[in-house]
Amino acid sequence: MKIFDGLYGFIWNDYSENNCNTYLIDGDRKILVDPGHRHLFGHVERQLKALNLSRDDIDVVIITHGHPDHQEAWEIFGNRTRMAISIEDHELLKKLAGHYFKVPEPDFFLREGDLTIGSHHFQVLLTPGHSPGSICLYWPERKALFAGDVVFNRGIGRTDLPGGNGDLLKESIRRISTLDIEYLLTGHGPIVKGADEVQLNFRMIEDQWFDYL
Repeated sequence: MKIFDGLYGFIWNDYSENNCNTYLIDGDRKILVDPGHRHLFGHVERQLKALNLSRDDIDVVIITHGHPDHQEAWEIFGNRTRMAISIEDHELLKKLAGHYFKVPEPDFFLREGDLTIGSHHFQVLLTPGHSPGSICLYWPERKALFAGDVVFNRGIGRTDLPGGNGDLLKESIRRISTLDIEYLLTGHGPIVKGADEVQLNFRMIEDQWFDYL
């Protein structure tokens, strides 16, 4: 699904299986946000092929947080593709993995602040609550926010998984609600388009969900 020039959303519509929405930023560097589960990556691969691309064409994979339905497929990319996740969620993954399996090492960590990849300029926002090191990626030029599982269309990320925290999630949601957003690119479900719709979505979330956190 083309969202606008230079951005495609591979929206997951099969609710019988758990996988996330994946986004492709297509420019002088090709950036994939949240590749999803390894065994379900064919969904992404088919849509890349429709754009005459393959996973070998991806320069950078950005992981919004460390849950398997967002990051597991990063293991199938080749050495030319750089991987990035927050240090907090990488540490969480290693703790949960214990001695059972080895967690891949990222090429760089996502930290609060500016991030430039090729000609694209982003802001990394540390937004804990759903996980300790959950990040949102803001693209100011296009007023687009890759929200991971912090917020959805009329919903929020769960806080009952390891490292979840309802108070921190509320703080994170309030923080991102102040941004100038035209495209709220959610980790699951439909995206939210239009500044008025985005702000309405934030108000509905605060009214309907904050008392449960």
